[in-house]
Amino acid sequence: MKSRTFKVPRCLVPSPLERSWGEVFVCCLLLLSFTFPKQKITGTYDYIVAKDGSGNFITIQSAIEASKSFPYQRIRIFIKKGIYHEKVFIPSWNTKISLIGESEDSTVITFDDYFKKINKGPNSTFYTATVAVEGNDFHAENLTIENSAGPVGQALALSIEADRCSFTKCKLLGNQDTLYVAGDHARQYFSNCYIEGTTDFIFGEATALFEKCVIKCKANSYITAASTHQDASYGFVFKNCVLTAVSGIDKVFLGRPWRRYAKTVFIDCNMGAFIQPGGWSNWANTDNFKTVFYAEYNSSGEGADTKKRVAWSHQLSKKEDAKYTIKNIFSGTENWVPLK
Repeated sequence: MKSRTFKVPRCLVPSPLERSWGEVFVCCLLLLSFTFPKQKITGTYDYIVAKDGSGNFITIQSAIEASKSFPYQRIRIFIKKGIYHEKVFIPSWNTKISLIGESEDSTVITFDDYFKKINKGPNSTFYTATVAVEGNDFHAENLTIENSAGPVGQALALSIEADRCSFTKCKLLGNQDTLYVAGDHARQYFSNCYIEGTTDFIFGEATALFEKCVIKCKANSYITAASTHQDASYGFVFKNCVLTAVSGIDKVFLGRPWRRYAKTVFIDCNMGAFIQPGGWSNWANTDNFKTVFYAEYNSSGEGADTKKRVAWSHQLSKKEDAKYTIKNIFSGTENWVPLK
């Protein structure tokens, strides 16, 4: 970090005739206070990021790189309003990082990588993320994460390959593959978030709970593409969410199985008329329908009519629905409670 140097006002510097040793000492202290680098902020936040230079850093990545590895206490980074055109990476050794935006709509992290632009072969999708999280116990709130590449194929806004990660009041903007929730038996929680996209825009193998989120469809395609582990009790769970769509959309599936043991459940959600009557699609007519678990319970709206759902989907009973609690979904070995 560069030091800041300020010109000392003339009134603060006495003439040689007026100067006493005490006054010289005071002037030296003033000069030192103006020329020393700005110190780390203590209290509510560990670092402040601001585009205008009024914080500790002007980029988010710089604040992450300054953070202690494997800290005992959470590191809170406040991000002032602004458009931050950068790729942000939270490595596995930067655990317990919190990114707190000043405004959900005006604190924006954006980049425009996409599959063909990356051009790293068949796995190029996973290099495209605007924000990539690999550090456990990550938290974000009051900000927008965007992939601005447009409808040009696979282009991630947010990739999470970490455990015990939470997001509240965040906007995730993109098209195909907006949100990748991953990590071996990882758990991730989304509360009061807005997520938009076209095809498979919520996908991956993690156990992920979405509560009171708005899910916006921008194309006649598929919302989810889960690849749940065979031994996982839960996959994607949507509770009290609103499923909406842009004008002209009329054929959207709730999900299709990226891998054969995909699990996705919608509970108490409001679904627009654009949801396909069958609800679910089998990936390229494979036999995955024999091993997936797709279910619904007590949803509302024109798209929630279950009379024409595919025969291999399920309607939960009241007793089965009672099992879908935060405690059960995120139990693991240490009974993780998000946003505690």
